Amino acid sequence: MLTDKENLPRLETALQLVRGRPFDGRPLPWAEPHQQEMTTSILDVAHTVATQRTPPGPHHNLNLARQAIATALDVDPTAEKIYRAWMLIEHTAGNRSGLHMAISRLQQVNASLGCPLQSETTRLIDELLHATEANQAHRP
Repeated sequence: MLTDKENLPRLETALQLVRGRPFDGRPLPWAEPHQQEMTTSILDVAHTVATQRTPPGPHHNLNLARQAIATALDVDPTAEKIYRAWMLIEHTAGNRSGLHMAISRLQQVNASLGCPLQSETTRLIDELLHATEANQAHRP
C-alpha cells in the first residue's frame, strides 16, 4: 500500500477535478447522503495534501498546499480543520498577513454561524501569533 506522500500527485490530480460543492450545493433528496460523503472525502484529501506539503522536506510545496486549501474552502467554507491547516501554511511561509487573513476569515465564518472556535483552533492561534511575535522581536 502506498503512503500519503507517495500518493500526493494522485491526490492533487483528484482535487483538480473538484469544482465547488458536490451537486452544486443543491442535491436532490436521493443525493444528500452522497453529497455529505463526497464533501467529507474532499476535505480529507485536501487536508492530507496541505499537511504533507507544508513541512520542510522533499514534498514541501506551499503553493500546492494553498491550492488544496482553496479547493476545500470552496467545498465547505466552515471546515475549521482546513483553516487550521491554512494558518500553519502561512506561518511556515512567514506570511504574517496571510496568517491574520486565515484567522480573520475563520472568525467571521464562526461569528455568522453563532459558534465559538474549537479549543484546538484557539490554542493554535495563540501559539502561532506568539511565535510570530517572538520571531519579529528577534529581527534586526
